[in-house]
Amino acid sequence: MVHNIFRVIVARVTVLASDEAGMSTVEYAIGTIAAAAFGAILYTVVTGDSIVSALTNIIGRALNTKV
Repeated sequence: MVHNIFRVIVARVTVLASDEAGMSTVEYAIGTIAAAAFGAILYTVVTGDSIVSALTNIIGRALNTKV
């Protein structure tokens, strides 16, 4: 009887220790939040006045280049 109870306890602890279904969900959520934050920062940088004017100058020089 004690041996059966011990076996059940070991089986339950093994299942709880090896179950990582929640970990992948949390990691996915953190990755998604990090990607969204990076996108927001990138959007802020690219839509800034200095970046827009620099890109406009680069495109203007490329279009006005004589071949």
